[in-house]
Amino acid sequence: MKEFWLPVATLWWRELIRFWREKARVLGFVGSPLVFWLIIGSGFGDLAFFFPGALTLTVMFSAVFSTMSLIEDRREGFLLSMLVSPAPRSSMVLGKTLGSATLAWMQGLIFMAFGPLTGVWLAPTDLLQAVTVVFLISLTFTLLGFLIAWHMESSQGFHAVMNLVLFPLWMVSGSLFTPEKAQGWMRVIMAVNPLTYSLAALRRLLDPRASAGTPGLALSLTVTCACALVLLVASTAAANRRSTKSAA
Repeated sequence: MKEFWLPVATLWWRELIRFWREKARVLGFVGSPLVFWLIIGSGFGDLAFFFPGALTLTVMFSAVFSTMSLIEDRREGFLLSMLVSPAPRSSMVLGKTLGSATLAWMQGLIFMAFGPLTGVWLAPTDLLQAVTVVFLISLTFTLLGFLIAWHMESSQGFHAVMNLVLFPLWMVSGSLFTPEKAQGWMRVIMAVNPLTYSLAALRRLLDPRASAGTPGLALSLTVTCACALVLLVASTAAANRRSTKSAA
């Protein structure tokens, strides 16, 4: 157990230290939710409806693009040192993703602080559940970013692919319009979009009045956790394949 959890804790702490040493990144980390809220959120008449979608967008972009450090680790040789170490590959995946997910989760918490400005006031129990859901979303998209970054050789390619994936996922998740207002073919796409369920879980906790027609909380959490598990298995398998090739 020590051989597994020690690398996890070390890599998790390394991601946090790396973040705090980059002053420009810290400034963007704190300022971007505020700017996003003031500029984009103010353009929507129903701020309470838009708030869960804006929170999800903030978290998913922070989670995904923080995994770009994996590409830097490959260039600097740190990734190779991890691959040849005796630590399990699963501990490397978990440590890297937990570090990035923690940062995205913290940024989500900063954004949640603007909730009362939209009329969103949560009881302690609902607040705890909402914070947990935000972390699940952070972890899921961090794993997605890790899986894609693992196969990328340049940060430019990573940016291009993730922008192509993230925006469509977000736009057809119920962030901008509810399934009830969508056409038949769009409802089908929304039903198979995993982000629809993550957003539905947040909306039911943050704005129950606007949750009509959305998936239930239990189903939404189940789908989100299942996606995180699948992505964790896929990321670990990708890391193991890279390790095998390197050894060969």
